[in-house]
Amino acid sequence: MLGALLFWPILTLLPQGAAPQVTATAQVASSDRSRRSTAEEQLVVTELSKVRLHPKEYAKWLRTQLKYFEGTLWRLPEHSPIRTEEGAPALQELIEFLEGIQPVGPLRWNEGLSHAARELVLEQGPTGQTGHKGPKGSTMQDRILKCGLYQSIIGEIINYGDEKPRWTVMQLLIDDGYPSRGHRKNIFTADFHMAGAAIGPHAEYGSMTTVDLADDFTANPELQELVKPLGLTLGQTPSDH
Repeated sequence: MLGALLFWPILTLLPQGAAPQVTATAQVASSDRSRRSTAEEQLVVTELSKVRLHPKEYAKWLRTQLKYFEGTLWRLPEHSPIRTEEGAPALQELIEFLEGIQPVGPLRWNEGLSHAARELVLEQGPTGQTGHKGPKGSTMQDRILKCGLYQSIIGEIINYGDEKPRWTVMQLLIDDGYPSRGHRKNIFTADFHMAGAAIGPHAEYGSMTTVDLADDFTANPELQELVKPLGLTLGQTPSDH
């Protein structure tokens, strides 16, 4: 696991089925909940799509970052040093994984899923809490169903810490300190076709990024006017940003 003060990735998968828990949500200005996603939020999903589409190109870029390890300390240029648990071997393992895996399809931006992700950011951020459950008990399924309907599976990634989109995705992929590499495996789940992200302040870690994913998702009518697919140039590689 990379330094907890810099990130804390979490992802769960949930099949359609169980009845959602009904809870109250924190009182946050309606303008925050109704706003359109930002360019930075969309870039998180772009970066996830890039690595799914071009894993070998991503591996080439990551290989250039190996030389900055000093034991378990990762001294990246223009970045605060990151204290890891496993050091360079975890990054080397990721590189080998990316070199051997076949590409999967991109993630299409979905504004409804972005709104669901924002629900957690707005509820949890001011409290400094972490995890998938909101301060008043809301679950991932609660928040997603509040914004629309999914077909069969959903997932959620949470990253705590102020990072650029590429580094957020990279840390989730390395999955330092998690032997199962569950975050990495789920990022490459081919059944996910749509995603939406939200970024906001967090009382403990400065910032948090939440990404909600689904195989298919239809936003509620009141959100339809905000739905705007994110364009992705398939020829882009991680070095393009």
